Amino acid sequence: MRKTGKRSSHGGSGAKKDRPPRASLYSEITDRIIGDLERGCVPWVKPWGRANAGLGLPRNAATGRCYSGINILILWGAVIERGYPCQNWLTFRQALALGGNIRKGERGTTIVHADRFIPKNEHERAKADGDEPQAIPFLKRFTVFNVAQCDGLPEHVCAAAEPLPEREIIPQAEALIHSTGADLRIGGDRAFYTPAGDFVQLPQPESFLRIDYYRTCFHELGHWTGHPTRLGRDLSGSFGSKAYAREELVAELAAAFVCGSLGIEPTVRHADYIGSWLKVLREDNRAIFSAASRASKAADFLLAFETLDEGEGREGIAA
Repeated sequence: MRKTGKRSSHGGSGAKKDRPPRASLYSEITDRIIGDLERGCVPWVKPWGRANAGLGLPRNAATGRCYSGINILILWGAVIERGYPCQNWLTFRQALALGGNIRKGERGTTIVHADRFIPKNEHERAKADGDEPQAIPFLKRFTVFNVAQCDGLPEHVCAAAEPLPEREIIPQAEALIHSTGADLRIGGDRAFYTPAGDFVQLPQPESFLRIDYYRTCFHELGHWTGHPTRLGRDLSGSFGSKAYAREELVAELAAAFVCGSLGIEPTVRHADYIGSWLKVLREDNRAIFSAASRASKAADFLLAFETLDEGEGREGIAA
């Protein structure tokens, strides 16, 4: 919440003729997320309790890099729905390069990578007008497989991270919050971030179920990352506006990504906003991609304060 003055079944082997047009990929993924939300099943939360894998961000088992943006939602969904025991993924070729193979009949999971290109006529227009050519964004699709769908892989590639007990998670969360240097003010009965004063207000920790305090704090710190001196997002939307709904979605996802990284099960902090999120997603099939990309940047900004994660990267940002 903000307080403002305003309120393919075989990896890489599918023929191009079988692929839907580029634009439909945005709709395909957005429609899936809209369907989840309409059923009251929030894609970045879902019933984690029934998952076999431990919490964490999905990771490429060959490179060790975490996926980001919309790919986190896609791969989390696959882990929960198909009961995979870990968050490690590979392409068809990466599995072969590691000495393994995809088991016959296994179905891959489609993820995306955002890219841009400049059409020939745009180069010509820019040259004639004397300005810079404008690139057109598009998505590339890739198929990945959970390591549980593979045979013959090295043991270290398949190893799942052991979940941390709450007594170890909480000190890490406390240390991360402290290391941000954010102006946190404790008191009152509401949680919010105010851009004008650049501070986060939180009720007393005792007023929360213990772990909910950290979920709430990371949501508000998600907003905090959007300040002009940090990531510079639009925080001017008044309550009930599309801009407000978009920023709430960014903060909600950022909190989920940070919590997942720390081993805290994500929850929906503001379920009453689901209707406004649905409206935004129905009107713009790229909105969830943009929100997830911005949320990944916000989560990375916060997690960069955690020295244990130093040097780790992300891959697959879909803007």
